[in-house]
Amino acid sequence: MTTTAPRTAADADTAPWTPEELTERLRAVSAARYHDRHPFNVRMHEGTLTREELRRWITNRFHYQRHIPVKDALILAKFDDPALRRGWLRRIQDHDGERDGTGGIERWLRLGEAAGLDRQQLLDSSQVLPGVRLAVDGYVNFCRLRPALDAVAASLTELSAPDLMRTRIAAFERHYSWIDAAGLAYFRTRVGQGGRDGREALGLVLAWARTREEQERAVAALTFKCDVLWSLLDAVAAVGAVDNGAGGAP
Repeated sequence: MTTTAPRTAADADTAPWTPEELTERLRAVSAARYHDRHPFNVRMHEGTLTREELRRWITNRFHYQRHIPVKDALILAKFDDPALRRGWLRRIQDHDGERDGTGGIERWLRLGEAAGLDRQQLLDSSQVLPGVRLAVDGYVNFCRLRPALDAVAASLTELSAPDLMRTRIAAFERHYSWIDAAGLAYFRTRVGQGGRDGREALGLVLAWARTREEQERAVAALTFKCDVLWSLLDAVAAVGAVDNGAGGAP
C-alpha cells in the first residue's frame, strides 16, 4: 500500500498559492505601494499643487505615456499565440490611436495644451528630468528582457488605475478649473480601459504562474512597477523641493 508523507513546514513554504491567494497578494502590493499614496499625488488630489508643479508633472508623465505602446509592443512580441497578440495589440492602439489625432498619447497632448503647455515642447522631451528618464528606461528594459509572465504582471498597476482616475477627475474639476474640462479626456477614457486591461492581465498571470517561484516573480514584478511610478514622482517632486529651498546646496 502506498502512503503519502505528511506535509512539512518546508512544503508549505514552497507550495503554490491558490489563485485566490495570489490575487490577494498582488492586490496587497498595489494597496501598499501604488503611487496614489505618493505625497505629490496626495497634494495633487488635495488641490495644493501650483500651476508650475502641475505642468511639470504633465510634461514628465508624458515621457512615460509615450513609452506605454513601446513596452506593450515588446510584451506582444513574446506571445506565441496569435489570439493573445491580437488582444494585446488593442493596448497599443488605445495609446497610439488607429489614426492620427486619436488615442491616449493624443489625449495627453491635449491635456498639456489645456494646461497651457506647448505641444511641440512635450514632443521634443527637452524638459524631461533625468530621474524620469531613468525610471521609464528601467521599465521599458524590464519588459524587453524579462519573460512574458513578469512583463504582464508588471502591468497589474492597472488594477488600481480606475479608482485613481476617478479621484483625479474629481480633483481636477474641483481644484484646477483653469484647465479646460476637455483636457481631462485621457483620465475619463482610462477608467474603462484600465479596468478592462487589469482584469485581462490578471487572468493571464493566474493562468501562467503555477509554481511558487513563478508566483513570487509575479509579485516582485508588480512591486518593481510600483517602484517605477513612485520614482517618477520622486523626481518631479524633488524639483519643487529644491525650488523651495528644501534640498539645495547650502
